[in-house]
Amino acid sequence: MIVLSLSEPAFDNPETSVQADQQYKVDIKSDLAQTVMPKVKFTAALKRFFPSLQETVVEGTSVFEVVAALEQKHPGLSTYLVDDTGKLRQHVNVFIKNELIQDRDKLSDAVHENDEMFIFQALSGG
Repeated sequence: MIVLSLSEPAFDNPETSVQADQQYKVDIKSDLAQTVMPKVKFTAALKRFFPSLQETVVEGTSVFEVVAALEQKHPGLSTYLVDDTGKLRQHVNVFIKNELIQDRDKLSDAVHENDEMFIFQALSGG
């Protein structure tokens, strides 16, 4: 919310009801204000395959959108996270604010501004 204060006599205009020395509240929504930029952290297991991978901030309002944005930054990363149908891989867990996501199939869990998302790739084998 921005408050405009018109105090110059030049703003007096009887035709538009704009008067000098009045304040008007203007709600300005910019693209930047609507952009959701969660912070994403990764385990060392993923960094083995993507050495430049580090904590980052990407745009997205759902886990699906965040994964898509990460794929843009690090081509090939999504193949380690999701299978051919778009479902989260069996040995990958995603946490948002220390809570395990609920939708592993469509990745529709909401992500909000300033949320921390942690992508954890479990190691398996013998």
